[in-house]
Amino acid sequence: MSLPVNIDNLVNSRTVESERVEFKKGWNPEDIMHSICAFANDINNWGGGYIIVGIKEVSGVPVLPPIGIEKNQIDVIQKKIIEIYYKINPNYTPVVSPETYEEKHILVIWVPGGDNRPYSSPISLSKINKTRIEWVRKGPNTVRANNEDKRRLMELASKIPFDDRVNHSADISFFDVSIINSYLREVKSELAKEVGGMPIEELVRKMNIAKGPDEYLKPINVGILMFAEDPQKLFRGAEIQLTIFEDEVGDNFVEQKFRGPLHQQLKNALQFFKTNIIKRKTRKVSGVAEVLRYDNYPYEAIEEALANAVYHKSYEHQSSIEVNVRLDRIEILSFPGPLPPLDNQKLQKERIIARDYRNRRIGDFLKELRLTEGRGTGIPKIRHSMRINGSPIPTLETDEDNTYFLTILPIHPEFANISLDDYKKSVLEFCISARSKKEILKHIGLKNYYGNFGRHILPLIESGYLNLTLPSIPRHRKQKYIISSQGKHRLN
Repeated sequence: MSLPVNIDNLVNSRTVESERVEFKKGWNPEDIMHSICAFANDINNWGGGYIIVGIKEVSGVPVLPPIGIEKNQIDVIQKKIIEIYYKINPNYTPVVSPETYEEKHILVIWVPGGDNRPYSSPISLSKINKTRIEWVRKGPNTVRANNEDKRRLMELASKIPFDDRVNHSADISFFDVSIINSYLREVKSELAKEVGGMPIEELVRKMNIAKGPDEYLKPINVGILMFAEDPQKLFRGAEIQLTIFEDEVGDNFVEQKFRGPLHQQLKNALQFFKTNIIKRKTRKVSGVAEVLRYDNYPYEAIEEALANAVYHKSYEHQSSIEVNVRLDRIEILSFPGPLPPLDNQKLQKERIIARDYRNRRIGDFLKELRLTEGRGTGIPKIRHSMRINGSPIPTLETDEDNTYFLTILPIHPEFANISLDDYKKSVLEFCISARSKKEILKHIGLKNYYGNFGRHILPLIESGYLNLTLPSIPRHRKQKYIISSQGKHRLN
C-alpha cells in the first residue's frame, strides 16, 4: 500500500530534509532496527524519518538508478521487519510500503516520531549480546545516545507536540475524505489511486492522522487541522484574519477571514494577495536595454511570512493569525512567539538556526505541498526576496517572553511616495461627474478593494481636490466623489 508522499520528491529530498532520509543498498536487519529506533526517538523533533531499502548512497546522496530489491524478496523482508518491531522497547510499529521507482522495486519504511520516547533496541541480533541501546540521529548518521541525548529524550517524552496528540473530543467522522483525496492527488501520491475502495479507518491509519485501537480510533490534531471541513469547530484560532486599512489612523477598514483546512485557507489568502494587493511597476532607465520591474510587495516574501505563521503558531492558543494591510506596510502577527532558544536578538541574524519545532507534522504536510521551505530557510527567503525587489529590510520581532511573532514588510519606496501628479489629472477629469469608488478605481486600472481607496482616492479628498456627495455619512454604500472647485483650479 502506498505512502501519502511523492516518492520521487522523497528520494531527492525535495520536500523532506536529507537528514530525515536514510538509504540502504540492501537488507541489513541489524542496521535497519537501529535506524527505526533512532527515527522513532526523533531527538530533533523533526517528525521522524524514512528508510529506503534498495538504493545505495554515497555521503548521504542517493546513487541512481536504484539497485532495487528482487520482487520475490519483498514479502520475506516485510516479515523480517515485523520481527524487528518486537525487539524495540516500548513497542513501536512503523509504516512499511513496497514502491516502484525508476522501474525497480524498493521498500520504504516510514518512521514517524514516537509517542513513548525513549526507544531502545538490542545492540545486536545475536542471542549472546542482549545489551539494549537508545539510538538517535546525528546529521545523516544513526549513533548511540550519550547521556545528554538520553536526558533530552526523557524531556521530549513528557511533551508530545500538540499537533501530534490524540484529540479525545473528536472522532473519525470529522475527516473529509474528499479533502484527503485532493491533498494526495496534489502531492502526486500513489495512495490517491487507492482511496476509493479503502475504509476510512484504514486510510487515516495509513496517513498517520489517527491513533488508537479499533474500538477507540481517534483523530490526532494535525488530521483535524488539515483534513476536516471546518477545523474551527475545535480550534477557534485556526484561521487567518485579514484587515485592510483605508487610512493611517485605522478608523476606516474592511475585514476578511480565511477558514477551513490549514493548507486551503493559506492558499486562499495568498491568492487574495496576488489578485488584490500586489501591484507591479515598470520603469525604463535611459541607456539601459532592460526595463526595471518591481512590486509593492514581493509575493515570495508574503508567501513565506504567512506560511511561517501557519506553520509555527500554537493551535492551543485561541488567537487567530492577524494580517494587517496598511498604507505603507503589511503586518503578520501570530501567537505565541518562537520557541527558545530563538529570541529577538537571534531573529536579527541572517541565518536562523532552530532546534525545536512547535508543529512538526503540520510542517511536513505544508512542505509536501511546497507551501513552506525546509528548516531555517524561511526567514532568509523573506529577506532575500525583499532585497531583490528593492524593498526596505523587513522587521522580524518578538518580545522578551516570546509571547508573539511579528513580521513587517514595508512597501516599496516607489509605491510609498506616489505623487498626486502621477494620477490626479486622470481621476479629477473623470470626476467632473460624480463617480463611485468602484468606477474610479476601474478607470485607473485597479481592483476595487479598500487599500486602493486609501492609496489612490483618499489623498485627493484630504488635499481638497475631491468632494463627497454624502459628506455627513462618508462610508455610505451610495457614496460618490466629485471634483471640487480647488480641483478644477488645479486642472487649469
